[in-house]
Amino acid sequence: MTTDTDTDAATSAGALSTPRGTYQVRTFGCQMNVHDSERLTGLLEESGFVAAPDDADARRGEVDVVVFNTCAVRENADKKLYGTLGALRPAKDANPGMQIAVGGCLAQKDRSTIVDRAPWVDVVFGTHNIGALPVLLDRAQHRAEAQVEILESLEVFPSTLPTRRESSYAAWVSISVGCNNTCTFCIVPSLRGKEKDRRPGDILAEVRDVVDTGALEVTLLGQNVNSYGVEFGDRGAFAKLLRSCGDIEDLERVRFTSPHPAMFTDDVIAAMAETDNVMPQLHMPLQSGSDDVLRRMKRSYRSKKFLGILDRVRERIPEAAITTDIIVGFPGETEEDFQRTLDVVEASRFASAFTFQYSIRPGTPAATMEGQVPNEVVQERYERLTALQDRITYEENQKLEGRVVEVLVAEGEGTRDETTHRISGRSRDHRLVHLAVPEGLESADMPRPGDMVTATVTRAAPFYLIADSAREAAPGVSPTREQFSVRRTRSGDAWEAGESGLDAGSSCGTGATAPSGLVTLGMPSLRRP
Repeated sequence: MTTDTDTDAATSAGALSTPRGTYQVRTFGCQMNVHDSERLTGLLEESGFVAAPDDADARRGEVDVVVFNTCAVRENADKKLYGTLGALRPAKDANPGMQIAVGGCLAQKDRSTIVDRAPWVDVVFGTHNIGALPVLLDRAQHRAEAQVEILESLEVFPSTLPTRRESSYAAWVSISVGCNNTCTFCIVPSLRGKEKDRRPGDILAEVRDVVDTGALEVTLLGQNVNSYGVEFGDRGAFAKLLRSCGDIEDLERVRFTSPHPAMFTDDVIAAMAETDNVMPQLHMPLQSGSDDVLRRMKRSYRSKKFLGILDRVRERIPEAAITTDIIVGFPGETEEDFQRTLDVVEASRFASAFTFQYSIRPGTPAATMEGQVPNEVVQERYERLTALQDRITYEENQKLEGRVVEVLVAEGEGTRDETTHRISGRSRDHRLVHLAVPEGLESADMPRPGDMVTATVTRAAPFYLIADSAREAAPGVSPTREQFSVRRTRSGDAWEAGESGLDAGSSCGTGATAPSGLVTLGMPSLRRP
């Protein structure tokens, strides 16, 4: 007798030796989702699928498997998903063999509702069982019916799954999943579960692995990174982890996101200041400058404590660029509350801020709170806040004019590079830098994604820096090191090998060269030049 499990296993095993078709993975939401999508991609490739060509259009049935990794944080997340699924229905009708899968936070929340609303979907899986995707695809095909599988808790830590990294030069590494906080506006804990911490040795082994395969930069990921260690009883574990990263040879840049102000301790500040490869960048979510609003949000800190953290960080790391998250229009927010937010923003001098208009998320305590703020009031406050922060960002950028910066060249950062003849990347403090190359530079000498370029900031723009110092040298005179110099790196070598279709080494568990593509570390960019 053949069981369903036997059939699933046999089908998956056969897929390894026979090409199964093409795939696309589409990601909505946070960095955790981006990293989960790297794992979904790795799982699909291990199962025999190959990435669809860049110009393949799923709406025309040109992709065999389309996977949506969803977000449930914002109000329009479900509208965006169902609109996108609707656009695929004609392709599915024309090509019944095409498979559509929906995973991530919205899948965890809506479950079988997704199939009820979009019966042409083949697979729905949650945040706790992304590793089941290949088997669920096989099962849906074998049974000719949709498969919905949602687990209530994590069975296998996702980092044990095969991963197809988006970048050869920068990598995400999860240190924990889930969250123990109870913020009244946030649905994440109910979808991602309680915090689960990886053991330090496992994390450091993965960091060494990605460095060995070419990465120069690693971002440590967690819903609340500075609570790392609470599960195994070591409240100083995160600071120790940062210091241990400093001992990893060839790891040049370490970042992390996101911490929580209530649990941010001085040992972490000391580790940042005293560990050379931990970058002078900190994302510290404020959410509101009003203590009354913070209390209703169940954010267990107040504005005075928040500002004190920033003061201590800047005392030890004067060049630190600090970014934040702010919610406008939380239920009950008065004009006085909002003014306090403006006051804290003015005092904080954030390098940038990710600002959001509050939206009701069913299932959160804030959804049923009294005092929901009218949309037109929220919009007006939002515009005032963004105008203030845009001014501060520009002023802080102007302070960097004339400063020498080291830029990790990246793909996808500059949308007008071909027009402006500049290349783009991130400085040590994570600011976006567009920089010129010397006139007549041979193509063989051009910096590659993953290489390091030293240049001088010549002009600040509201949301990025311009470093055109390479063009300041007199005709026929080579630029000085501060004007323009390139350090070719292992990461650049790995990127070049990938572009050439050569095997430059394992891509962190996939056994293949990492593809080139857009990678934005830290927080996602809100504006493009």
